[in-house]
Amino acid sequence: MLIEAFQTYMRCELNLSDHTVLSYGSDLRQWYDFAVAANLAGCDRSHPEPDPAAVSLNDLRLWVSHMASEDIGPRSIRRKIQALRAFYRYLMRRHGLEVNPAAELTSAPLPKRLPSFIRPEQTEKILDEDFDRNDFEQVRNRLIVDMFYSTGMRCTELMTLADADVSVGRGELKVLGKRNKERLIPFGEEMKGLITLYRSLRDAIFGCTRPQRFFLKHDGEPLYRKLIYTIVRQTLQGRVTASKCSPHVLRHSFATDMLNNGADITAVQQLLGHQSLSSTQIYTHLSYRELLNNYKHAHPRALKNGG
Repeated sequence: MLIEAFQTYMRCELNLSDHTVLSYGSDLRQWYDFAVAANLAGCDRSHPEPDPAAVSLNDLRLWVSHMASEDIGPRSIRRKIQALRAFYRYLMRRHGLEVNPAAELTSAPLPKRLPSFIRPEQTEKILDEDFDRNDFEQVRNRLIVDMFYSTGMRCTELMTLADADVSVGRGELKVLGKRNKERLIPFGEEMKGLITLYRSLRDAIFGCTRPQRFFLKHDGEPLYRKLIYTIVRQTLQGRVTASKCSPHVLRHSFATDMLNNGADITAVQQLLGHQSLSSTQIYTHLSYRELLNNYKHAHPRALKNGG
């Protein structure tokens, strides 16, 4: 099937993340299902795969309209359009397709939305709370939240973090980011102690042989994405004012607090693993919003009623 071949191409030749590969594959299968159900692109129940050469721009617009009528959000629709464009570019490059019907496919512009972040005093309160230092899962979960906030790592990077790439001696860890790009991230003395404690408890349970993955479940298996999200959500929910309680919110908080405390934006860019500086610059807007909020609530001229 062409979709499976495209996913292999994304994974092996473009070095895209597993999350992107799976998401694009799911999006394209949804398009196929719609095309079959609507008898588009030369397919029907007896030919359950659309003919790429028979797909028209109008066929794809019908799908976009259908998704909008089903209340699928603009961000999801935009990603599905990106999946279609990438798929047809692949077909032109590898399967001789002459026209990309998705090239002119558009969707409604996305509303500009600043990422959510946690106020630093809330983060500090959570990370300074007492916990059972003899309980493996409590220590591991605290370290997960602390590592997200103290390093700005992505969820996939933490999930796949190798034990050999966490050095307490050097106070740094090596992560494998998007497109298999490695970067080094430093960490402080407090995290050194927490990492040492976690490793001692982990080794007491599972043996001293170093595992491949740094973070493990209670049964010795590596963590998976949903469990990491659950750990973060349960730690943050009801205790922070952020609109979301996810690993990415902790990443946003890391970047925002770094810039608010005087870090150079190019240094933050490198720590986050952003390819483009423009991706990091959004956090300067967050910093300005915080400054503006403080000004409005503290400066006498801002408080004065002009009426």
